Amino acid sequence: MLTIFEFTTRLAVALLLGAIIGVERQWRQKSAGLRTNTLVSLGAAAYILLSIRIGGEATGRVASYIISGIGFLGAGVIMKDGLSVQGLNTAATIWCSAAVGSLSGMGLLPEAGIVAAAIILAHLLLRPLGSTLSKPAFRKSANTVTAYLFTIRCKEKAENHIRVLLMQHLGGDDKLLLRSITSSENGDPAYAIITAEITAATPQDQLMEKAASRLTVEQDVTKVKWEVVGQQTDL
Repeated sequence: MLTIFEFTTRLAVALLLGAIIGVERQWRQKSAGLRTNTLVSLGAAAYILLSIRIGGEATGRVASYIISGIGFLGAGVIMKDGLSVQGLNTAATIWCSAAVGSLSGMGLLPEAGIVAAAIILAHLLLRPLGSTLSKPAFRKSANTVTAYLFTIRCKEKAENHIRVLLMQHLGGDDKLLLRSITSSENGDPAYAIITAEITAATPQDQLMEKAASRLTVEQDVTKVKWEVVGQQTDL
């Protein structure tokens, strides 16, 4: 039977370890900082302790529910800004904080401490390593790249041909990185709208214009447009 002392000890350890993880996140000025990581760890521990009180197979079920529930919470801190996605590390940290809390709730206190230390070390050591390993060809001095959006309107029957041409002109140049290419009807099944997201280590407006000029002369193409959609950090 779980005593009040054991209940309090496990909850306190979850709170402490969550706060330690949160301090590093707060120092980095992340959206999920001290309070969020502390509460996630504390809440996970509390639910595990509740399942222990219930007994039976409740512990395993509650643990699985915590994992799925934290997934929704993590999704809330992931934001798409232009072509860049921010908050993935923060969401992953929240997920790990829940694991620390769950371990604490189960009474695996040394293991919880080890996981918390591993989380902090991952942030402190792997961040500079990740920056070093980033593709040098796609970094400027400020670690930013230029993002372009390329849009083509063509007849539906020529969609595949135009996509191939677009990939040849943009995807085959080592100065450009073709991140994605998508198609849509835009309400008119007779025509297709092809959209490509491209990044470059340095501005490549001339290459964009050259590709646009080449595609404009295609018989089934009715519109070609490209634009700079901003700068993004490439870390």
